Amino acid sequence: MRADNHILHGDALTLLPDLPPVDMVFADPPYNLQLKNELWRPNLTRVDAVDDDWDQFNGFADYDHFTREWLAAVRAIMADSATIWVSGTYHNIFRIGRIMQDMGFWLLNTITWYKPNAMPNFRGTRLKNDVEFVIWAKRSEDSTYTFNYHKMKRYNSGKQLGSVWAIAVCGGPERLRDAEGDKLHPTQKPEALLERIIVASTHPGDRVLDPFSGTGTTAAVAKRLRRRWIGIEQDADYVAASRERIAAGTPLPAADPLVKGRQTPRRVPFRSLIAHGYLQPGQILTLDRPTVEAVVQADGTLRANGFTGSIHQTGAHLKGTPSCNGWRHWRFVDADGTSRLLDVLRDRYRRDIPAD
Repeated sequence: MRADNHILHGDALTLLPDLPPVDMVFADPPYNLQLKNELWRPNLTRVDAVDDDWDQFNGFADYDHFTREWLAAVRAIMADSATIWVSGTYHNIFRIGRIMQDMGFWLLNTITWYKPNAMPNFRGTRLKNDVEFVIWAKRSEDSTYTFNYHKMKRYNSGKQLGSVWAIAVCGGPERLRDAEGDKLHPTQKPEALLERIIVASTHPGDRVLDPFSGTGTTAAVAKRLRRRWIGIEQDADYVAASRERIAAGTPLPAADPLVKGRQTPRRVPFRSLIAHGYLQPGQILTLDRPTVEAVVQADGTLRANGFTGSIHQTGAHLKGTPSCNGWRHWRFVDADGTSRLLDVLRDRYRRDIPAD
């Protein structure tokens, strides 16, 4: 089967066993919304809710059986280092999470996708439903996995990214529509959501799978980020629309920060700061909490309260903690008299001293 970079038309349970190993899975399965009545806005226009046949199940037991089947089929082709992201709402995500744990998946995070432009609760009978959830899991407890920690900081102004993501619901030119101008798919995901997921857990050239491909958002973003991709979709209209959409997309340049390989800051041994004159033996460093002074030793260790060790070991000993990132907890007095984090000197060293 020619699988890479194709949207396959058919049932996922039938097609999955023939696929090659994959490095990441994004699954947006039916939500089993159990809608009983039509939804109407105050202006008497009907809400385009999810009432398609593919979201209809004969109760929770039927939905749970379906969930176990597709998860087992996906898990069978996941590489041992692969991860899976599963999207859902309060209707289904908790059932899926328990089933995943029962099957041996190891949960890493649960993302709360906050939708600033979510549809209001028109009846005023509940809180506005403005979040969805995405479970991130690896294949098993012992599996390795990819996490591009530093790249994810771009989505939080250079700081560590948390698990609440504010991303608008798909709209505008990105939203695919039918000949009448209506939404082609009721739950089309925004490309910004898939970009974060793919950047977080894959490298260029990795194979990304979406077993419920819909309008092809996962594949379109994977192509743009120079990953291989496979989509499976049983609705012929969605298949045709997604293939057209993906064909029109263009991969980012290989040098784009979202695409190029992993970049981690150059390692700087603490003793190198002493060897190049950024610090002097006998100089005083101060720990943040508790406030303790330590003396820099010529061999690159610190001495404080009778204890001698690295900046990390000494910090951990004084704090009474298992570990301590000394670069972010020890401070020095700069030439202008300002107290600064030791990490500032490390950045200066990287800027001033060429790599070997």
